[in-house]
Amino acid sequence: MLGDGNGWVRDPDGSRFWGRFGAAGLLALSPDESRVLLQHRAWWSHQGGTWALPGGARDSHESAADAALREAFEETGLPPTSLEVLSEVVTARSQVGWTYTTVLARLVEPRDLVPNEESTALEWVALGSVTDRKLHPAFAAAWPDLQVQVRALADD
Repeated sequence: MLGDGNGWVRDPDGSRFWGRFGAAGLLALSPDESRVLLQHRAWWSHQGGTWALPGGARDSHESAADAALREAFEETGLPPTSLEVLSEVVTARSQVGWTYTTVLARLVEPRDLVPNEESTALEWVALGSVTDRKLHPAFAAAWPDLQVQVRALADD
């Protein structure tokens, strides 16, 4: 059911995680795989004012890839048909089983970016410049491993 994933999950220690069925985000790579798409999060959102990936709560019927592509379309205007999914990796996990899955995809059909109200900006950022920005803490923690995966994809 559309939207049934919206809501918080709590760990026994009180930590909260968005997405009743987990969450997913899209690490979109430019066609030459030298840049990634980052979203500057609106001030009112969780960790607003930071840079991260477009993403959000998974609905009960969605795979991680479906959720990441849907959220990316909602937040950036990139249709799923403009992206080729390359891989998925769980980049965060909670005590109660909540997960955040990062879906890596390559842009195969360039499109204009159209931010929604959850974004103050969308930018294609060079791989080596990602950490020059104030990153969402969870994305900052995941970025070193994600960067290794991106470089491995480029070497294939």
